[in-house]
Amino acid sequence: MSKKNNNNMPSVTGLAKVRLDKWLWAARFFKTRNLAKQAIDGGKVHCNGARCKSSREIEIGASLEIRQGWDEKTVVVSGLSAKRGGAPQALLLYQETSASLEKRQLHAEQRKAMQSTNPHPDGRPSKQDRRLIHRFKQNQSE
Repeated sequence: MSKKNNNNMPSVTGLAKVRLDKWLWAARFFKTRNLAKQAIDGGKVHCNGARCKSSREIEIGASLEIRQGWDEKTVVVSGLSAKRGGAPQALLLYQETSASLEKRQLHAEQRKAMQSTNPHPDGRPSKQDRRLIHRFKQNQSE
């Protein structure tokens, strides 16, 4: 049904609808269809603002909210494909909203700032911290 044009990109002329899990896999949001299905079933993917099933057929113009780790993306479907291609072809299948991009960048900057404020990410006190704790405990017992 889908015909290939001269630049090896699957044409969307023959496709009117594609399963959501298959599209997420083809658009390279998830490495396997099974991971895409698990994310949909886990409520991490919403279609047009509502929770959906992996068998839902999406159309061009549908709005998807996808949560992956720390990131939450809002994308609009701009192309349909049932086959997984390279990353440049996958980028043609969707358009991320500008609000989503700004929000992701803001959250990334906040996470980066939080990492630099904690000198001991594993939670262990330094030698100087331990000395202060010992002094504090001795003063409390007196």
